[in-house]
Amino acid sequence: MNLPNKLTLLRLALVPVFLVFTVQDNVWTRIFALVIFIAAGVTDIYDGHLARKYGVITDFGKFMDPLADKFLISAALISFVGMRELYVPAWMVILIIGREFLITGLRVLAASKGEVIAADRAGKFKTSSQITAIIAILLVLCANSVLGHFFGTSPEDLLYSGGWASAAGYALVWSPYWLVFATTILTLVSGISYLYRHRSVFADDVGLGGS
Repeated sequence: MNLPNKLTLLRLALVPVFLVFTVQDNVWTRIFALVIFIAAGVTDIYDGHLARKYGVITDFGKFMDPLADKFLISAALISFVGMRELYVPAWMVILIIGREFLITGLRVLAASKGEVIAADRAGKFKTSSQITAIIAILLVLCANSVLGHFFGTSPEDLLYSGGWASAAGYALVWSPYWLVFATTILTLVSGISYLYRHRSVFADDVGLGGS
């Protein structure tokens, strides 16, 4: 197995480790979760880069690279929904994950017909945006933990403090919502575009093919 594929599998293996640290309401475990997620994001950058540079692009890598991204991103978003300190509505996460696995289903269908659908630029941009949003939310979680552990306060308390403290409190309370909202819109638009471009894969199966 080549190095890019090993990096993809490493990213997949980091998912449960990331979850263990993320769900702990502790300053240090959340910092570790942030570091792990960033490390996983770095492997996402380098596996594709190395595969192209050394000419070791494989069908396994084309299929598993976006799948590993989906598991990592889905795990992060699901964990956010269950946290009391974050306002991340479940419906947004359901739409994001639904889109991701719908596209995975499209790839499986294409593979059954001897076609491999690799991630395109729009898909990679969408994934990069999701990863950026999740890193920002993890930073919010770290900030929340620092406030509670070292200062004995919370973002909600800052909201009513006045001045810059209120602005900081507003950012900590509401930025996760707006980050995930923007990510949801981008993910859905990307998914619709993806389905349209590759409609030939499923057109005959759903009666949309030409006669």
